[in-house]
Amino acid sequence: MKKRVIIMGAAGRDFHNFNVYYRGNADYKVVAFTAAQIPGIQCRLYPSELAGPDYSEGIMVYPEEELPDLIKELHADEVVFAYSDVSYEYVMHKASLVLACGADFRLMGTEATMLKANVPVISVCAVRTGAGKSQTSRQIAQILKKKGLRVVVVRHPMPYGDLVKQAVQRFATYEDMDKHNCTIEEREEYEPHIDNGIVVYAGVDYGRILVEAQKEADLIVWDGGNNDLPFFKPDLHIVVADPHRAGHEVAYYPGETNVRLADVVIINKVDTAEPDKVELVKMNVKALNPDALVLDAVSPITADKPESIKGKRVLVIEDGPTLTHGNMPYGAGTIAAKNFGAKELVNPRPYAVGSIRETFERYPHLRAVLPAMGYSENQVAELEATINATPCDAVVIGTPVDLRRVMKVDKESVRVKYELQVLGPVCLEEVMDKFLTRSKRE
Repeated sequence: MKKRVIIMGAAGRDFHNFNVYYRGNADYKVVAFTAAQIPGIQCRLYPSELAGPDYSEGIMVYPEEELPDLIKELHADEVVFAYSDVSYEYVMHKASLVLACGADFRLMGTEATMLKANVPVISVCAVRTGAGKSQTSRQIAQILKKKGLRVVVVRHPMPYGDLVKQAVQRFATYEDMDKHNCTIEEREEYEPHIDNGIVVYAGVDYGRILVEAQKEADLIVWDGGNNDLPFFKPDLHIVVADPHRAGHEVAYYPGETNVRLADVVIINKVDTAEPDKVELVKMNVKALNPDALVLDAVSPITADKPESIKGKRVLVIEDGPTLTHGNMPYGAGTIAAKNFGAKELVNPRPYAVGSIRETFERYPHLRAVLPAMGYSENQVAELEATINATPCDAVVIGTPVDLRRVMKVDKESVRVKYELQVLGPVCLEEVMDKFLTRSKRE
């Protein structure tokens, strides 16, 4: 008799776990997905075209709030937790709920969920979202490209639209992002790689994505999402830690697993964090993984027009996930505004409209900062309306994507950027050289 399964997710890890383990598995029947974290991804189907012949009607995605009723109504035997960047307390509250409803609770491990590539894979993951994965993966890709290697980046999934059309996506130009109707969150991750001449793959079915990506790659860089584990088995696993949230490396799922698996741990932002917090992260990393190489790093912040910040009342826009489920109260834009002498950081909360107002209600820790939410055309329009309604002298764009490409900002705007700088004890290029030498021997 098949075991009946519900997979709890957020339109990423949940679909991947299904594809690589449950799809075509005669021992299981997945009766539902649930959705959390990302707005607007519930109340849709995981389509039969992706689910396979055993699911001719597809699989419904329900709001996670309905989980207790779903366990009962769908006679679920097991619930699989399949999303990331949540505290251990949060995970165990969910486990307790599931157990009280009579079902088993499951977390899936690396052997059941990682795919093996035919080319070397370097994975870049983190202990929390917003730690600095993006600038790390960018620098690694650039180092390898300069060595004459064909480098392809595969990004952790963000499929919030038509799942069939998003099954396998390839991004090499801005037009590719327009063609695929990318959200702001997607553009934040793809645009900087495209600017550097790097091809990016993403989507839903990572078995198919791997087949296509390795056709044009000497080496794949896995660019992780949140603090999730890589979907591909890494030959070199690099993990970024954030001393601004010291202690989270041993308190958030599955960030600790990343640390335990790491070959290299990069402690980013050591220049802006308190020294005792940096030391706490180092101590925790060494306790979990004494064999890992630990590197100190910073992410210097630049602005294209710093003179437009000095003495001005500014609205700061930051990377959305870093502020929301990443729980950070500020990001690079806020630091730039202060460093370049802003007179005041204007609070956008009173001027927020629609779902942007709801975001502030859901995340009360956010004050004089605006998260770049844009998971749909309507939300992008609401973000634009919020920006243009906020009384300020200038807008500081601290998110990795240039928002001026996707909306009209009617005020003077300043673009903030940041890149990784490893301080030591060895440079990142030396780490790559040693890895490439080892890979040739193997």
